[in-house]
Amino acid sequence: MKIKAAVLREQGKPRPYAMSKPMTIEEIDLDPPGPGEVLYKIIGAGLCHSDLSTIEGLRPRKLPTVPGHEAAGIVAEVGPGVTAFKPGDHVVSVFVTSCGDCRYCSGGRPNLCASSFSSRAEGTLISGAHRMRLNGEVLYHYSGLSVFAQYAVVSEKALIRIPEDVPLEDAAIFGCAVVTGVGAVLNTAKVPPGGQMAVVGLGGVGMNALLGGVVAGAERIVAVDLNPGKLELARELGATDTFLAGNADVVEEVRQATGGGLDYVIETAGSIPAMNLAYAITARGGMVVSAGLPSSTATFSYLHGALVTDEKSIRGSYMGSCVPRRDIPRFLALYKRGKLPVQKLRSGFITFDQINAGFDQLADGAVLRQVLQPHA
Repeated sequence: MKIKAAVLREQGKPRPYAMSKPMTIEEIDLDPPGPGEVLYKIIGAGLCHSDLSTIEGLRPRKLPTVPGHEAAGIVAEVGPGVTAFKPGDHVVSVFVTSCGDCRYCSGGRPNLCASSFSSRAEGTLISGAHRMRLNGEVLYHYSGLSVFAQYAVVSEKALIRIPEDVPLEDAAIFGCAVVTGVGAVLNTAKVPPGGQMAVVGLGGVGMNALLGGVVAGAERIVAVDLNPGKLELARELGATDTFLAGNADVVEEVRQATGGGLDYVIETAGSIPAMNLAYAITARGGMVVSAGLPSSTATFSYLHGALVTDEKSIRGSYMGSCVPRRDIPRFLALYKRGKLPVQKLRSGFITFDQINAGFDQLADGAVLRQVLQPHA
């Protein structure tokens, strides 16, 4: 079938993207779903910093590709052997397509599935197949999804069925921003009721981490960001203290205000300066959890002796340490009860014609989550 999609042919183009247009809007060919695959209509797709990192060239991908890894939509057709879904089902996509059989999947950690990482590097579906072409040229799949398009063919293992009473425009961000942010707090850090935590970096993932802290029942939630406007929203969403990251004395300010730092610090900015700040405001005996993705060559250093004497912990958190089939329904239930008001994080809807400019706004830190509406 012929569909409209955003195609990325070159990474690292200069800003503003509204002028350099790293993505062009093309009519591409999309094959029908193969065995174990599903064709679904994209209703909403979130613009995420991981996509921005790809556009910037910080995270190399096979090109040309159709970016986008965070979306919700409606099943249009199922391939041979698919019994878990039927046309009309409402679904959320997840950016790790777990195989179900490896040591990580069997051990309850499908977010670390090795098969998904291999297919992502090759720009294929987990089966090794390509389903997109432009003028006969293969287009590579992005995280097994490529949802900056009107439709996508994905593995059935990349989809989670959701209740039909959840607006798909809100559901769109559950497959990345929500699982990554909320999961980092509830699954990776395991912040307890009455705990004291901080979030460094208040993008879409960071704000979800803040909401996760509220759900966890944290007594104190410190929010740190460069943008004063985001600090204001953080207070509205439940932050007890806010600090401007650009202040030269911000580390000392946080440590003084909290009696030596926080027990749990969630870093979501995906930058080494943010990670340094997060580690510095972690209390003795505390844990810093990094859920942000920096450049693939970035390194973080620390004084090893102090790591030992302070008994600090450093943890990575990929996809919020989530088991999507368990956690997405759980998080959606919290959303329906008003406990995860993710709709407050939406910065607006955009069309294909606005997608490059949308990434300018994201790079400027001016927005949280913009949602592409491919059929608008």
